[in-house]
Amino acid sequence: MPNEARSDDAGTASGNMAVEPVAGKKTYVVKRGDSLSEIAQREMGDGDRWKELYEANKEAIGDNPDLIHAGTELTIPA
Repeated sequence: MPNEARSDDAGTASGNMAVEPVAGKKTYVVKRGDSLSEIAQREMGDGDRWKELYEANKEAIGDNPDLIHAGTELTIPA
């Protein structure tokens, strides 16, 4: 299932990876072991919003939402 996909790349620096860029868009840098549903739950308050997260970041993620890579910067929808 896409919402259970996990990152398969090497980990990044530990700690909170969400940042507020100057433009005001909230972003998150994928770390090893992340899944879209976990990121959606943590950053958007609802793991079922993983499809919305995917659609907002399809260009960065690619055609397969089951495969996200550590180090990828995602834009978090409002």
